[in-house]
Amino acid sequence: MRKEDFYYDLPEELIAQHPISNREDSRLMVLDKATASVEHRHFRDIIDYLNEGDCLVLNDTRVIPARLFGSRKGKDESIEFLLLKKIDINKWETLVKPGKKVRPGVKVIFGDGELEGNVLSIGEDGTRIVEFEYDGIFEEILDKLGEMPLPPYIKEKLEDKERYQTVYSKKEGSAAAPTAGLHFTKELLQKIEDKGVKIVYLTLHVGLGTFRPVKEENIEEHHMHSEYFELSKEAAEIINNTKKSGGRVIAVGTTSTRTLESIGNQENLVVPKSGWTDIFIYPGYKFKVVDCLITNFHLPESTLIMLVSALAGREKILNAYNIAVKEKYRFFSFGDAMFIK
Repeated sequence: MRKEDFYYDLPEELIAQHPISNREDSRLMVLDKATASVEHRHFRDIIDYLNEGDCLVLNDTRVIPARLFGSRKGKDESIEFLLLKKIDINKWETLVKPGKKVRPGVKVIFGDGELEGNVLSIGEDGTRIVEFEYDGIFEEILDKLGEMPLPPYIKEKLEDKERYQTVYSKKEGSAAAPTAGLHFTKELLQKIEDKGVKIVYLTLHVGLGTFRPVKEENIEEHHMHSEYFELSKEAAEIINNTKKSGGRVIAVGTTSTRTLESIGNQENLVVPKSGWTDIFIYPGYKFKVVDCLITNFHLPESTLIMLVSALAGREKILNAYNIAVKEKYRFFSFGDAMFIK
């Protein structure tokens, strides 16, 4: 399949620049993957589409202030580091801009010298392996010096950092938020649980794999960057019992979907596991675990719109997206939601 097969025309003014005040007030498009019918609701109405015996799977990763700005010693400049993946205690895989200034052997100073980054190597994809030096606790220094890594299409400053976290975020390690989960409130989750829906959590630390653009015209030649995930024994048992009893497994977000499909087996069940996944889901893929998906509206020609197209069908997704544009839905990270049932 071609990258251009997943293009749609999106007016820039529909890209959400800030979150709405109440998370569950965002709009919800409900897409029936069998009939292609579309309904227009609000996110708080998601409970009407969840049934007793279903299982809702959420990603409890927490975004770290992964964007750092520094300079080479004695230079008047700004070099941006985006921490992508922790390699070991002091080594990180990073994106660096401008890359031409940061070759192996270069040392970059952050803040008043509280943090120094030594560039060790450059990967084939242009990422850098950086070893950091500091006194104290790295997470505290990062919290002081780092900024929330909002996507480049968001131009406005985020007033409340917690609005780029889900209300159930727990395990720090992501370079971006699992944005489908931003619509949930603790009150809404309690109502869902009271209805008899099982809620389980997994972890996938969002990195370059999720938002790296597709450059190859033939999408099958695109290689996903690996991201770390964890699924506990307790969560696996609940998911498997749901499948065996005829309930639906409803993934919240493409990150939850990729984790579940990475560890699903031929019996359409999951096993407790932790590790790295570089799974790339696009049309033609046969889903093993996920029945339904709660997700946001994604960038044209991205791996994410390819994933939702694999679940619902490319033509149905593009038709739904064109309707969303016409109805002026809000797009991307701080935008509205879609439920694919």
